[in-house]
Amino acid sequence: MNEVSILKHVRVDRGWEVGFVSLDCGGKQNFTDELGLVWTSDDNLIYGETAIISVANETRKQYMTLRHFPADSRKYCYTLGVISRSRYLLRATFLYGNFDNNNVYPKFDISFGATHWSTIVISDANTIESIELIFLASSPTISVCLSNATTGQPFISTLELRQFNGSVYYTDYENQFYLSVSARINFGADSEDPVRYPDDPFDRIWESDSVKKANYLVDVAAGTQKVSTDMPIDVSSHERPPEKVMQTAVVGTNGSLTYRLNLDGFPGFGWAVTYFAEIEDLKPTESRKFRLVLPGYPEMSKAIVNIQENAQGKYRLYQPGYTNISLPFVLSFRFGKTSDSTKGPLLNAMEINKYLEKHDGSLDGEVIASVISPYASADWAQEGGDPYQYHGHGYSVIQMHNQGYSLSGKNLTGNIPSNMPKLNGLVELWLDRNSLTGPIPDFSGCRDLEIIHLENNQLTGELPSSLLNLPNLMELYVQNNLLSGTVPSSLLNKNIIFNYSGNLNLHEGGQRGKHVDIIIGSSVGTAVLLIATIASCLFIRRGKRSPDQERLRVPAPVQRLVSAFNDTPAEGACRFKFSEIEDATNKFEKKIGSGGFGVVHYGRMRDGKEIAVKVLTSNSYQGKREFSNEVTLLSRIHHRNLVQFFGFCQEEGRSMLVYEFMHNGTLKEHLYGPLTRGKSINWIKRLEIAEDAAKGIEYLHTGCVPAIIHRDLKTSNILLDKHMRAKVSDFGLSKVAVDGASHVSSIVRGTVGYLDPEYYISQQLTDKSDVYSFGVILLELMSGQEAILNESFGVNCRNIVQWAKLHIESGDIQGIIDPLLHDEYDIQSMWKIAEKALMCVQPHGHMRPSISEVLKEIQDAILIEREAVALREGNSDMSKNSAHSSLNLGPLVLGGTENFLSLDESVAKPTAR
Repeated sequence: MNEVSILKHVRVDRGWEVGFVSLDCGGKQNFTDELGLVWTSDDNLIYGETAIISVANETRKQYMTLRHFPADSRKYCYTLGVISRSRYLLRATFLYGNFDNNNVYPKFDISFGATHWSTIVISDANTIESIELIFLASSPTISVCLSNATTGQPFISTLELRQFNGSVYYTDYENQFYLSVSARINFGADSEDPVRYPDDPFDRIWESDSVKKANYLVDVAAGTQKVSTDMPIDVSSHERPPEKVMQTAVVGTNGSLTYRLNLDGFPGFGWAVTYFAEIEDLKPTESRKFRLVLPGYPEMSKAIVNIQENAQGKYRLYQPGYTNISLPFVLSFRFGKTSDSTKGPLLNAMEINKYLEKHDGSLDGEVIASVISPYASADWAQEGGDPYQYHGHGYSVIQMHNQGYSLSGKNLTGNIPSNMPKLNGLVELWLDRNSLTGPIPDFSGCRDLEIIHLENNQLTGELPSSLLNLPNLMELYVQNNLLSGTVPSSLLNKNIIFNYSGNLNLHEGGQRGKHVDIIIGSSVGTAVLLIATIASCLFIRRGKRSPDQERLRVPAPVQRLVSAFNDTPAEGACRFKFSEIEDATNKFEKKIGSGGFGVVHYGRMRDGKEIAVKVLTSNSYQGKREFSNEVTLLSRIHHRNLVQFFGFCQEEGRSMLVYEFMHNGTLKEHLYGPLTRGKSINWIKRLEIAEDAAKGIEYLHTGCVPAIIHRDLKTSNILLDKHMRAKVSDFGLSKVAVDGASHVSSIVRGTVGYLDPEYYISQQLTDKSDVYSFGVILLELMSGQEAILNESFGVNCRNIVQWAKLHIESGDIQGIIDPLLHDEYDIQSMWKIAEKALMCVQPHGHMRPSISEVLKEIQDAILIEREAVALREGNSDMSKNSAHSSLNLGPLVLGGTENFLSLDESVAKPTAR
């Protein structure tokens, strides 16, 4: 759906530093920090709430407070003053500190104006998340907005604005793209502290290469040494890196500098530069010449760097770079000395930014303004900003489920504004519960219109036949008005959800089409609930239809819509008779599985539905409790990535659970079971299985209230249907989280090899226990190895976590990759999953990501792999046009075929700016 949001604003003036704003979000008073930066309180912001937090080892005042906003569908924005046509650095930081006492790590979006900037995923309550953007101001103000909380509440700790001068960070594409900062590294740093203001007059943050972060440097070559100088460095041109950064460097004494970076936001097109200055005293007989070597990019390894010669002297900046280059998520690079060089390569600093395409908001801004103008004095019209921001192919005048800018129930009077039908990009129109009068206008110009809500007004006249000219119309609500005349028969025959009840003088006319009508009440919500209830083996008696009921038509295709609402809770589990189960399974003839719970049999119901029947073999208290637990949970949870529960049977002391039959068995069988037979599922299919399973777990953790912790995730509990789509099964050990509690005290249950060590020690269960188990599953998907008891792990490793960690942390990822994959994978996607898996199996829960964050990384890996598959299979269109391809050095498309940026010499060789 296209989202529309109410924008909340505060105007903040710049501080006394020229071009600087340092906003202390949630702070109560202004202050000057130890760097000399003046921090301004946002106390005049009337929206959101403030919180005071305390984090170990964090003493900076600006991080002791934050401002948080409701987890609703609105956008909450800060508006900052800028100078048009000037370039700026914008930085936002987020320190959770468990301010809400929920220990539920938030995930939310932040946008820059109408452009989605980033999704903030908190994975540690005590770690500061930071994002930066470089932009050219095109107006006197900018807006930074937080919205759309997936979990927790949106919040912000600090917001900083820094003005550049001159041509710093100029690009040919700055009118259409921002630069999202991915890496800014100070090589050879003398400490782990970053370099920033006042050493950098623009207050950029140069991270030390001594800090080993998950998204930072690995694979440092042997022989890498630090060098430094106290001599002044001439940095007066180009991007002007701080002198302190240029006074340190690393040198490859063995002839090579090798690094691997994880680039936030990539794969994609970006801007990348290296900063060199010769800071060693070379003898007349010594020389330093080297090349940049990028694996897979032979054409980029030709140019020779001679720093002293290129910079025209010692202690001077030389800045070769690429202004238009396609980079992968995992970037491996090497500087290697030439055969005629006596000194190894030297590197002072590096900076990589990704191009972020601008979105300019609504395409119908003038028309929208004219629609709102008659209501300028109303409270809802004074809430600020452009409530109709453009998102992709259109926008709406209010979103479903009370999301967006509400024109429902706003006391609107008079006719529907005459300009409303001119909104060409309109997708949804919500004007219900007002006092609008007059006829329904002709909306046939709104070709994208899908949903119309005009109910509960005082509209008069006939239903216009022009409604038939809306090719994408899916829902039409005009009930409880004063409409009259005849409903066009062609509108009745249209496959839409259509409610026209409560219009006493509006009647049907002509013959109805041959549609299956489901008469269910007076609201779509009722329709969804009742159809779901019908499907859950409850019997609905036919009764006499009221006139109003006859006027709500839900055609048969709506059942496809209902299937999308698969989270609708059932009223109760179906109870089968033993005779039904016995008949379906042909007296339990075919055994298809077994486990600690009992034996699973195949069956087919009389209607042809295939089922799996799990028969409880233990009459122990534990067995009965697990049976009861599974029935209770599965009766209320429904998701396309959870195995569907049909019902249960309890007769004559026998207990059985009835599920949908999963044709392709368990993931375990496909990885290292009898189904492999020397071949196995390919890497992209493994990623898709991981994605499906993660979606099911995410639903348990974030979509259920209260949340559910599975507690026994493993490859044998991930089942595959006939299309090889994965679903999570077996909820006998699952626990319901306690609202407001950080954990559930529980006797340890689970499977050795997948069991969270922190849970085992403390007996305190959290959703991060599931994340640990899922991390083990990711390692199994990569390696094709079982979780425990495998001789190939070696004498020092007792399980897959220890074994994989040794290989991954030493950079030897090839040592764990399943040989059955036959090198048919992209190494970048493999690294992405490996590193996320290691984060999942961290020893302490607070160090692990949320399942939502893991899911996002899996989806990114799938994008990388699909594009790599296209390249391997010779799909030239995809490989040329995809902005995500990890191997693509092709052109960058700037909004259309007529505006096309060709690959130039700046990409074929390093170019000094």
